[in-house]
Amino acid sequence: MSDTTVLTRQPSVRRIPLAAPLRLARPSDMWFKPATSVVVSTAIPNLVLYSLDRLDLVMYTMAGSLCALYGHNLPYARRARAVAGVVLGMLAGLAVSLLTASLTGSTAVLIAAGALLAAGQKLLCDATRIGPPGPVIFTFVSSAALFSPQELHQVPGHLALTLGAGAVSWLVTVAPALVRREGPERRATARALIAAAGYAADPGHRTRHAAVTAVHGAWQTLIAAGRPTPVRTALERLVVHAEAALADAPRTAAEGAADAARLSDWARRTRARGPVPTPPPAPGTAAELFGVEAERTARGGAVRALLHRLAPGSPLLPIAARTLIGCALAGYICSAAGVGRPYWAIVTAASLYQANVTLSWNRTLQRTVGNLIGVLVFAAVLPLTRTDPLVLIGFCLFFGFAAEALITRNYWLGSVAVTPMALLVLEYAGSHPAGELIGDRALDTVIGAAVGFLAAVLVTNRRAGGRVEQALAAAEQARAHAVRTLAAPAVTPAALDAARRGLTGALVELREADDTAAGEWWQRDLPQEAVLAAEQAGHRTLAATATRRGTIAPAQENGAV
Repeated sequence: MSDTTVLTRQPSVRRIPLAAPLRLARPSDMWFKPATSVVVSTAIPNLVLYSLDRLDLVMYTMAGSLCALYGHNLPYARRARAVAGVVLGMLAGLAVSLLTASLTGSTAVLIAAGALLAAGQKLLCDATRIGPPGPVIFTFVSSAALFSPQELHQVPGHLALTLGAGAVSWLVTVAPALVRREGPERRATARALIAAAGYAADPGHRTRHAAVTAVHGAWQTLIAAGRPTPVRTALERLVVHAEAALADAPRTAAEGAADAARLSDWARRTRARGPVPTPPPAPGTAAELFGVEAERTARGGAVRALLHRLAPGSPLLPIAARTLIGCALAGYICSAAGVGRPYWAIVTAASLYQANVTLSWNRTLQRTVGNLIGVLVFAAVLPLTRTDPLVLIGFCLFFGFAAEALITRNYWLGSVAVTPMALLVLEYAGSHPAGELIGDRALDTVIGAAVGFLAAVLVTNRRAGGRVEQALAAAEQARAHAVRTLAAPAVTPAALDAARRGLTGALVELREADDTAAGEWWQRDLPQEAVLAAEQAGHRTLAATATRRGTIAPAQENGAV
């Protein structure tokens, strides 16, 4: 770390936001994909069980069906592996729960097992970066299974149902590759172009960071996509254009508006079903694959990276500790209060834990508001669902779709749909007293949220500051490497591109680490001035690499290098 590092003190008193966490955002550009996938993957096994008059087994097929929520932001080659891993992870967690439930009826032991599973699922999901919906689906399934009556001889059959439904989910999530195999890459490229257009129209630190992050995400998607195709080659050229827009801010507002309009038009056409737009020559766009294929070939060590994130000293470990303590306390307190289903409190507490305490508070408020409103929705639709099993199936499918349609606008809005769906799943095994279900869920929500957030406050994560220092050092090292590459007399475009992407990734990691640590309570002083200086220097170096890339590519093509 540089000698010029300046430490800034964090405020001693933090304001807890109330309105901001509940504000609605724009929906995700791909919300309909997990929404339709989970409906299809749920409807197929549910209708099969209905035809066999065995809807009491829906809980086990639902575990596999919910795997269809994962991997929609990944290229299809990576998605196939990721969703297969999700299915196996779901199967493993369910197996532990069913075996535990069949061997003991002790509530204390079941709560402890649920808390341990929740902490392990949180740690693994964060380490693998599987993305939304994260560990909460795993915890919901495994915790519910712990408190379901189970005989040891039934376990293999129930796991087979989960595996079969998981296979359906895998097919549903990868099937679009037959129609549009570069769809995820096109969406990632379009996001990069839109973010670059935002920076061109309104240059500033915020818009530059958003654009750098989107460009980095597009490169990661293209690198993970697999073998090159003409469409992917065209997409790589468009991402280079997005990078070129970040080299320097436009000199006039008119130039910025023109650049933004051009990039936005490319983004619209890239996202559409027509051919990928062919941009005019830009720095390096006449060259080959910009070193992406070479970098894709050289990549490896996924297991090594995962082990590094799980190593002692990882900033993920305190979050897992919060999950373990918070879920255990929430379960035991609810059990002491006489609640018959303490697993709801476990799931509520597990859903709160985000990257830092501030984000965990936001999720606590969102979860509480959404669940309490969702309980009222459940009370309204329950009489209708008891008229016919097909009506029950229809409402569950509707709420599953609505949850994914609404949750990207705000978590609390999605929870309004998730809550009645989770409660209606219990109806497949037989009717329960409505007042008991509503009262237990409301009480579990309040206790789970309060106890869970208390654990987040009390279990500190001082390693977040250490992550900032490590990210700062890595960013400085990546910048130094890029500067050395720039200074090399015979640098190749591929080497310059690799250095640029390495620096971009380091800057994205630095910003993420700083944002995480800034929202952590009881945190030591952070080197925020040093972080800002490193970001500014890194962006200047990125601009220099883009400029140099534009001069050496034509020279190489003409045989000058």
